[in-house]
Amino acid sequence: MHQDRRASRPTIVEELVAALAPHPGGLRRWSVMRAIRKSREAVSREIPLKLEADVERAFRQFCRDDGMRASGTALFCRPAEKAGEVWALDARTASAGETPSAE
Repeated sequence: MHQDRRASRPTIVEELVAALAPHPGGLRRWSVMRAIRKSREAVSREIPLKLEADVERAFRQFCRDDGMRASGTALFCRPAEKAGEVWALDARTASAGETPSAE
C-alpha cells in the first residue's frame, strides 16, 4: 500500500510543469522553487534538503538548448527575451501534453 501512495504522487517533472503552466512567459527560478515548496506544504509532502538540486536537474534534463539535456523530449526553455534565470514551458511540447516520468 505504501508504494501505491508513492505512485500517485507527482514526479518532479510534473511539479515543474504544474508550477510553470499558469505562467506562459515563464517564472524566475526562485519563484518556481517557492511554488513547488508551497504545493508540497499544502499536501504535507516531504521537502527534502536536496529538493532544489533535484528540481534544477529535472529542468535541465528536459530543457531545450541545454548542454546537460539527456532526454530527447524538451519540455522547458529559458526565454531569450527575459533577463536573469527565467524558466518556462516550451510552448511546442507543452501544447502536445507530453510529460515524461522522470523523478
